[in-house]
Amino acid sequence: MYIASWYAIIVGALMIIQWEFFLMTGSVAEIQTEPIRISFHLTGELATAILLIAGETSAIKEKLFGKQILLIAFGMLLYTLIVSPGYFAQKDEWSFVLMFAVLMVFTIISILRLIHDPKSNSGKI
Repeated sequence: MYIASWYAIIVGALMIIQWEFFLMTGSVAEIQTEPIRISFHLTGELATAILLIAGETSAIKEKLFGKQILLIAFGMLLYTLIVSPGYFAQKDEWSFVLMFAVLMVFTIISILRLIHDPKSNSGKI
């Protein structure tokens, strides 16, 4: 469980850093071409990152519902990891597609470890 929760905070923080970098460098052309769609997308990504960090914080501090928050956040992350590679594949940026595939594997492993954590039987992690 410990590894799953640290994975969550690292990915959550990196999601925020990545989008901040892309926005600051002007790499998000959709701000001009599809502002409504990209705003919704960014909101979803930010919500995922915040829940990953909040779930991790709750889980490590052994707060009630920490595991549940983390599982919801991982579900949101899985959706992002399924949808986002298409954008980069369309642009022939295969290194990003590979990155998403690797993150998908780590996310699934984290979910399975979290589900099968013997410490979570009491409702606490």
